[in-house]
Amino acid sequence: MSGEERTVLRVSGGTAAEFLQGLVTNDVARLKDGLVYAALLTPQGKYIADFFLVPDGADILLDADAGQAPALAQRLSMYKLRSKVEIAPTDITVTRGLGEPPEGAFADPRDPSLGWRGYAGQPGEAADWDALRVAACVPASGIELTPDTFILEAGFERLHGVDFKKGCYVGQEVTARMKHKTELRKGLAKVAVDGAAPIGTEILAGEKSAGTLYTQSGGTGIAYLRFDRAGEAMTAGGATVTRLP
Repeated sequence: MSGEERTVLRVSGGTAAEFLQGLVTNDVARLKDGLVYAALLTPQGKYIADFFLVPDGADILLDADAGQAPALAQRLSMYKLRSKVEIAPTDITVTRGLGEPPEGAFADPRDPSLGWRGYAGQPGEAADWDALRVAACVPASGIELTPDTFILEAGFERLHGVDFKKGCYVGQEVTARMKHKTELRKGLAKVAVDGAAPIGTEILAGEKSAGTLYTQSGGTGIAYLRFDRAGEAMTAGGATVTRLP
């Protein structure tokens, strides 16, 4: 079982690695070590989609959120110009499990607690993936990751999803500036949640907006917070919210 709906795109052609290297946030050369987690950004440095790059012989697979995959393929095609690459969907199924990866599968590069991902028919395992994701403060496509997201605020450096030495890619200038010239004043954080509140509920510190509450599991949640307002006494709907260390 995957715990999520995924589509696998195939990028083929003699210049597939060079093509993606100039577009995505991470270093494609890392494929020699396994999966590479990365994102495609706007020129203004905002999130379009996140995905895993998967080595597959001379080709590179993109393991992407199923809802984002068609627009992602279209966006990548816009950048093709004269590059000798083809971008096409596949019928590959993504499976997931915990523990050591079986033969042909790969460790999830975001956090060791998220186990492995398989692309060659490895039997998947059932798990509470949302609980694992919340515990590791790992954002999900379309929930914590939205078109307004700056990836450093979403923890991409901690999740090994961005490389600051690889050179230029779309949105690199803004991302590098946030890394080197500013202190993050907003971002995702784990919170304790006493009560219940729907995903997307505004978090208040007194009468001031302090952020948004997202995925929750077992009394813990992921929240996007304004750090200067994230005190101890916060509420989200009928729930009490406290930032965790």
